Amino acid sequence: MIPVTIPFLPPQEEYNKILEGVWKRKRLTNMGPLASELEMKLKDHLEVKHLLYVTNGTTALQMAIKVLNLKGEIITTPFSFVATTSTIVWEGCTPVFVDINSETLNIDADKIEEAITEKTSAILATHVYGNPCDVEKIDRIAKKYNLKVIYDGAHAFGVKIKDKSIFEYGDISTCSLHATKLYHSIEGGLVVTKSAVLLQKLSSIRNFGISSHDSFQELGINGKNSELHAAMGIVNLNHIDDINEKRKQLSERYDDKLSDFKAYRPKWHHQATINYPYYPIVIDNEELLLKVKANLDLNEIFTRRYFYPSLASSLPYLNSQFFEITEDISKRVLCLPLYYDLTIEEVDMICRLILRVQNN
Repeated sequence: MIPVTIPFLPPQEEYNKILEGVWKRKRLTNMGPLASELEMKLKDHLEVKHLLYVTNGTTALQMAIKVLNLKGEIITTPFSFVATTSTIVWEGCTPVFVDINSETLNIDADKIEEAITEKTSAILATHVYGNPCDVEKIDRIAKKYNLKVIYDGAHAFGVKIKDKSIFEYGDISTCSLHATKLYHSIEGGLVVTKSAVLLQKLSSIRNFGISSHDSFQELGINGKNSELHAAMGIVNLNHIDDINEKRKQLSERYDDKLSDFKAYRPKWHHQATINYPYYPIVIDNEELLLKVKANLDLNEIFTRRYFYPSLASSLPYLNSQFFEITEDISKRVLCLPLYYDLTIEEVDMICRLILRVQNN
């Protein structure tokens, strides 16, 4: 069986070694020494100004909306994981969808202005599959209309634009460190900001809004993470270069073997580095996609229609809306298996099975 992904796990002895200190200290959570160490290591690795390590990527988004005190409408994309939209609703705001660009699969920055109303407070855009949005145009729009900007960078770990971290754009950027991501801490997330004031408030929010042992300064939640998760993050960071290189090799193999397949790859930001978090293809039509998926399933090779269906038309707590490009792309996009332990030979087999469907 070949799943769509398998989490990277470091040599067990490396993880066990770092856990020895946890057993000695008997401190498991509440931002212990390993969680604090991971924050500093990630801040240096990503070359960002301020960073917090939190429970998960969804909590990171919740904290971002809360700390910016957003109300009313938030412009966002219908082509993302459900957490992008559900967090907006959860925090009492209204998601306003804007259709995507058919090449990049990100929110179409050229369509954002027409969606702005007097109730708009922010733009929450996703770097889909780690591919950066048109951050410069979004920044200009936000400044013109005095809007806040949050970037959902769940997939964008390590990506840079012109040698600058993708997480340095917007008022706040978030990232997921879930086990399925290319870099993970089993469960985890990041909140990144350039503002020292926002950092201080986010740090307080992460710990229930506690200001001292017997007082509270604001509304907060439990956004902290554990020493066991942080330990995995620290160890995995030592392997990030090998992880990236292996995923690059596998992705390039797919590119080569599927060059004649009736599909295209999303157009990557021309000034950005690539981190190879997924291998998505947009297939010529949904009928061909379903045939390919069925043939791979038959051979116990599992793919994912990521993201299908469109959030705008499928969420039971929102009125259904139709966005032409999103509806079309969501029916034709398929993510193929991609993970560290996948072999070149397995990629070749997957590609043969895909091409066999096309050629029959």
